[in-house]
Amino acid sequence: MLESLNSGAELSTCRKYRYALWRIWDNTKPKVMFIGLNPSTADENTDDKTITRCTNFAKSWGYGGFYMTNLFAYRSTDKSQLYCVDEPVGNDNDKYIIKYAKLSEKVIAAWGNDGVFLERSKIVSDLISPIFCLEVNQTGEPKHPLYVRSDMELKEYKRK
Repeated sequence: MLESLNSGAELSTCRKYRYALWRIWDNTKPKVMFIGLNPSTADENTDDKTITRCTNFAKSWGYGGFYMTNLFAYRSTDKSQLYCVDEPVGNDNDKYIIKYAKLSEKVIAAWGNDGVFLERSKIVSDLISPIFCLEVNQTGEPKHPLYVRSDMELKEYKRK
């Protein structure tokens, strides 16, 4: 059972796509949004390693909760599957990204190198400004939260 005050997710009816997920523990504090590459196993009831890591970052920064969206809404534990499905982005995914960005004090890019697939990192970066990140890869894409130190400070993300 999750300890969150409010835990939920917006998934497609087939549950193959997750458009948003949230974990709220203090409604009196602002929220932060992370944009990952694609959702894995986490849903309205269950966390995965990435969600646990994002929870820890959000709490350490003093936020009351966070929203998780992704460049691609297709759920898979193997990111290479994004290249094999007909529709990895998911219908209306950008609308969900914009919706939850408006509810957030800051937006954190956290999608890793594969964000360049279908130019999704460019498309989403053009939708939202400013965007922050924890650290950037050698390619200039923002690092995934599992691959950065826990004491990283946010910095503004500028696409190359």
